[in-house]
Amino acid sequence: MNEQTLSMRLERVAAHVPRGARLADIGSDHGYLPVALMLRGIIEAGVAGEVAQTPFASAQRKVRKNGLEGRITVRLANGLAAIEPSDRVNTISICGMGGETIRDILEQGKARLQGVTRLILQPNGDERELRQWLMDNGYRICREELLRENRFDYEIIVAEPCEAVSYTAEQLYFGPMLLQEKSPAFITKWQRMLRQKQQTLAHLERARDAVPQEKTRDFTRQVAWITQALA
Repeated sequence: MNEQTLSMRLERVAAHVPRGARLADIGSDHGYLPVALMLRGIIEAGVAGEVAQTPFASAQRKVRKNGLEGRITVRLANGLAAIEPSDRVNTISICGMGGETIRDILEQGKARLQGVTRLILQPNGDERELRQWLMDNGYRICREELLRENRFDYEIIVAEPCEAVSYTAEQLYFGPMLLQEKSPAFITKWQRMLRQKQQTLAHLERARDAVPQEKTRDFTRQVAWITQALA
């Protein structure tokens, strides 16, 4: 992967960035996404935020190599602290972290979300917790994608501010758009997850005395939801 050829996962994230956006890519992983989007003429300005020194330095080199110093700012900062008011950011992407980590970044950086009209999030797990935060904080999930790359399932969640929105427990679990669409990738993922959950539930029931009842109930509920979604 490089700034010319993104991974399939990042290509799908890139597809949700509006033309003319002022993008902040948080946890930018060497700056691949903002550099690629700038070279393609999609974004007007970019911020690449990194908390770790090595990818921060790599992103700086990538921006310099492509002559984009005046258009993409690379900052060493934690989460949304990479964004300054003068950046006038209206789109934020956060990819390749756990859903709870992305949720915490959004929660801690709430003050910097003013003026942001689109969040493009690609969590590695804990999608339910991330969707819960979006619902609780007035974000409507307007698009979702599920794809498989290198034996991993990736979900992309695109959210925009709204006055109020309410999702059911099942919609938070599967994703409201994904549950409605039920694509072949969705069916394949959840058939595989059903087998895993059934195996885990069988282990929990055998070790009943050592396992909190709530954990067994949660897995039983998940198995029922998945079975119903696949019916």
